[in-house]
Amino acid sequence: MKTLHKNVPPGGVPAPILYNRAKTMPTDNRTALLNLIATLSFKLGDFTLASGQKSDYYIDCRITTLHAEGGRLSGLVLYDLIQQHIPLAEAVGGLTMGADPLVSNTASASAWALADHTEILELSSALELGGEGLGDEGPDLAPTLIHGFLVRKAEKTHGTGRRIEGFLKPGANVVIVDDVCTTGGSTITAIEATREAGMNVAGVLCLVDREQGGRAHIEAAAPGVPFLSVFTATDVRAAHIALKR
Repeated sequence: MKTLHKNVPPGGVPAPILYNRAKTMPTDNRTALLNLIATLSFKLGDFTLASGQKSDYYIDCRITTLHAEGGRLSGLVLYDLIQQHIPLAEAVGGLTMGADPLVSNTASASAWALADHTEILELSSALELGGEGLGDEGPDLAPTLIHGFLVRKAEKTHGTGRRIEGFLKPGANVVIVDDVCTTGGSTITAIEATREAGMNVAGVLCLVDREQGGRAHIEAAAPGVPFLSVFTATDVRAAHIALKR
């Protein structure tokens, strides 16, 4: 949260103009994230994907999502999508390890949003502004925390033997996230494990959709559940080429 001050009248106290960093420029966050993925994670060439398919490009989003700024931006962008489209979500999770940084950064983004809201309320109360600076949220619409969980590829053979690590609450509305969607296999694995654990999959988010059938497979595995991709491979390729000029 940043604070700006209006002109101070003689002998007066500056009245702060407050705004929430999570609400300021989501479009700019998205553009900055796209440019990072296009720069750090996208390569042209001849590649064989994990699915066995051949491709003239490769996207490794982990290079971006594990980058300090890339991780921050991915968390903010996914958090913004959840707030817009799946506002009742209690947690976000996905299959290790592609989803790991997305889960932790999205959960952290929700905590920063709540901390900002609380700080603005405290400052507004101290200055008797009555919640001014909260924008559309208002003083009674505090952001909710979105917790995180990870889905193991197989159950542990020791300890609790759990396949879900972190948040686990039967009946909770949760969002499944993945970094790259090709055939949708890893996302579907996470959906199935999450449902087996008793949680309700309320939405699926993908950072980059390679547009190779994954969306259709996921929508077939989870009918009626919204599938949202932040970018397509076409978006990333175009940004990569533009940045090379």
